[in-house]
Amino acid sequence: MKRLNALVVDDEPLARERLSRLLQEAECTVVGELGDGLALLQWLNRPHDVDVIFLDIQMPGPSGMDVLAEVPTCPPVVFVTAHSTYAVRAFELAAVDYLLKPVFEDRLAKCLQRLRNQLIRRLSPSELKALLPPPVRFPIRAGDGEVFMELELITHFELENDRVWACRGLNRYLTRWSALSEVEQAFPDDGMLRIQRHLLLRPRMVKGVRPTSVGRIKVMIAPKVELTVSRAMTPQTKESIRAGTV
Repeated sequence: MKRLNALVVDDEPLARERLSRLLQEAECTVVGELGDGLALLQWLNRPHDVDVIFLDIQMPGPSGMDVLAEVPTCPPVVFVTAHSTYAVRAFELAAVDYLLKPVFEDRLAKCLQRLRNQLIRRLSPSELKALLPPPVRFPIRAGDGEVFMELELITHFELENDRVWACRGLNRYLTRWSALSEVEQAFPDDGMLRIQRHLLLRPRMVKGVRPTSVGRIKVMIAPKVELTVSRAMTPQTKESIRAGTV
């Protein structure tokens, strides 16, 4: 049986360690671990001996899809993601393999067998670019008019005096909404959580978590920027954050 050389790229250390362990147990050699898209771009510019890259889709900076859309030649790629989104379905139809987090041994074994049988077809840069969705945008007020902000830049939404502010860490932008329920209706698939009556959090933007002395948690959304989660929403918030990092 061919021993595959694999590179693991994921911004979550625990996810990288777990997948690397499973690959080693499946008689693969893990030649390296990288934590973001920029590191992968640099790695691809150097000589390498690897049979497959296990690549997370959502990472800080360039996503896995962004990187591959710009790289003309690359080893076969298996996408790894915690979210069963359009990308997973598209890659499956295009005969490129993917793994959903948490990765299990039986699914990984099938993936490795496909690799060993050389059944994976590498998508061309133009095919990858065609699969990239346009960014989700919404209007914010700018003087007498409006400009459009990308949702992926926003950490949370805040209600204040019947006005909804879109927040990027400490930066706030006035929207045209007057209730947080309107934001939830506008983005029903984003997974936002109402952590306080006036705060709507995007869990995927959480950088860290720490407990408080009253059974609540604080979530870090930017360096030195934290939000307090209500006691009632603390368990669900912990679960949502954990689900996106396993």
